[in-house]
Amino acid sequence: MPQSYAGRTPVYAPSGVVATSQPLAAAAGLAVLRRGGTAADAAVATAITLTVVQPGSNDIGGDLFAIVWDGSALHGLNASGRSPAALTLDHVLRHRSDPSAIGALGGAQGQASTLMPPFGWPAVTVPGAPAGWRDLHARFGALPFAELFADAIGYAEHGYPVSPNVAVAWDRAARVLHPMLDGPEFAEWARVFTMDGRAPHAGQRWRNPDAARTLRLIAETEAEAFYRGEIASAVADFAARTGGLITADDLDKHTSTWVDPISTGYRDFEVWELPPNGQGIAALLALNIIEGYDLGAASLEQRLHWQIEAMKLGFADAHAYVADPDVVPAPVTDLLDKGYAARRRALIGELAGTPSPGDPLRGGTVYLCAADAHGMMVSLIQSNYMGFGSYVVVPGTGFGLQNRGAGFSLEPSHPNVVAPGKRPYHTIIPAFLTRGGAPVGPFGVMGGHMQPQGHVQVTLSTVDDGLDPQAALDRPRWYWHADRQVRVEPGLVATPEGSAAIEGLRRRGHEVAVATDGGGFGYGQAIWRLPDGAGYVAGSEPRADGCAVGY
Repeated sequence: MPQSYAGRTPVYAPSGVVATSQPLAAAAGLAVLRRGGTAADAAVATAITLTVVQPGSNDIGGDLFAIVWDGSALHGLNASGRSPAALTLDHVLRHRSDPSAIGALGGAQGQASTLMPPFGWPAVTVPGAPAGWRDLHARFGALPFAELFADAIGYAEHGYPVSPNVAVAWDRAARVLHPMLDGPEFAEWARVFTMDGRAPHAGQRWRNPDAARTLRLIAETEAEAFYRGEIASAVADFAARTGGLITADDLDKHTSTWVDPISTGYRDFEVWELPPNGQGIAALLALNIIEGYDLGAASLEQRLHWQIEAMKLGFADAHAYVADPDVVPAPVTDLLDKGYAARRRALIGELAGTPSPGDPLRGGTVYLCAADAHGMMVSLIQSNYMGFGSYVVVPGTGFGLQNRGAGFSLEPSHPNVVAPGKRPYHTIIPAFLTRGGAPVGPFGVMGGHMQPQGHVQVTLSTVDDGLDPQAALDRPRWYWHADRQVRVEPGLVATPEGSAAIEGLRRRGHEVAVATDGGGFGYGQAIWRLPDGAGYVAGSEPRADGCAVGY
């Protein structure tokens, strides 16, 4: 198989494998597989552990989505939460008159009329992750639910040395973002997530005993304490005291939703995503457009131009139609029609276009995938949204609440307009690849607006170029931000062909910048099933602390 671009080699395993963005979490999942757990058990254990060992990307108060191959079919789990019953457009617009609501945007007052407040209570929706863990385990798990919390509780109670990339993001949150936030709802964050007023350094041991207690309550009650018991009361009481709208009734009414994944055919493969309210359809729309091109006969410059322009059109439709399907269903079948893709493809010319996809979204997320000896495979993604989410931490609980409500629109006529009891546009999307209906495996790329773009690039590397999962993840990426703005990783210009391609894109009107930092290109994992029942091959993200482990 092809060599990995960054020098990593894929992980081959005969019986089972776990791949995620933090080694301690991957080890927790592998331990569950070795004890006879299913891939779903391993995924849940890994996800729970990630809330402790990778704060700033996900937490107990976040959301979760998953795709499961059970050995014969795919199943989708939407474990995202809804807005409080009292959250209305009028309330948000009135709240936005308070400068503290937008202060953390770096003074972007010119955007005040179009942006949801990103931090604080207005951005908080009901957390869906604890219910997602429970529901995924109830349908596909084998081990006792409480056993899946062991490693996470141990790390929270006794501590662990913080990994390097986690430390970098944590430091920025403590030095730059949190000091900009003013209000009683933000005070507990510093007590829980800083040490003497700063973030822990890489390699420094960090503990979160309050989170250990919260995780025990969730484990012992199968999440009932979170939605109807002690934790729910603590959340509702703190909200009432500090200006939040979320109530005990909002938490009590929360439910996950099992959904049918959606797909499109790409060459002789099928790419699967979850339906809205997630943005996975953007990747499928772009792949439908790209399928009409002969990539093998094209230059690198032409390939990149087609991919970027197709992605712009995919986002234009996603931002126009994706919303809570219980409120305004998106026309998924029509959007994924191959005839529609042909009409969209006809809009792509030789120069960079400027569609109007709305404001691109970025965020902090964790992705994991797992596979077991019986053929079950899980693709799971979990997130706070923007780094530490809302920066609201309920005293005594040890966890932060997500800010997924920041994904709502403030345009009254938009399908995704903020409203009571509604799920917002979600950036986090797990993916799965099949071929002729047979499973190839789960994959995903973290990073807000980068996620569909990463899915497209990993799919092309796998299907069109025949790369193994590690090489597909290692390959240098491009990232379309907005208008004609494109960022590329330095590896894309490391060869004469790459340099020529980037100059060609600039001549076409693309405003290409070569990144000087490692951020913005997403972090991914992938597991492919080997032929003839030989096992699995897995890849993990070279841009972060991730790893794949197997047995």
